[in-house]
Amino acid sequence: MSRGNVSIDGETTGAIRQGFVVLLGVAEGDEQADAEYLVEKISNLRVFEDPGGKMNLSIGDIGGSMLVISQFTLLADCRKGRRPSFVGAAGQETANELYTYFIQQMQARQIPVETGRFGARMTVSIENDGPVTIIIDSRDK
Repeated sequence: MSRGNVSIDGETTGAIRQGFVVLLGVAEGDEQADAEYLVEKISNLRVFEDPGGKMNLSIGDIGGSMLVISQFTLLADCRKGRRPSFVGAAGQETANELYTYFIQQMQARQIPVETGRFGARMTVSIENDGPVTIIIDSRDK
């Protein structure tokens, strides 16, 4: 990823250069173990190019950073009708707790983290290099 940023009401609240933009959706029933799985998986994912051009380096290997955005709309169920249902998304209190926990665990791994603001209406810009977009679901482990 080349760069990413998030703004609220025209004010930039987070911006990164090389690293990951993580859109984090918290589902009903998710718990700290789910966040820990994602922290482990994402922090060690080898998707950045080595000198030979092969996807072989992790975010830590390149000294990258993360922009983490809470994104309940990832839990949209669009199977019926024309309007998505978000009943699969965790409630605000649980979602905010796990979002915060995820960020803290990434920071504990010495990965710099920028954020949006939980529950705010945000404008997110992502400039992918590749592009590489990966979905990781803690329930698929």
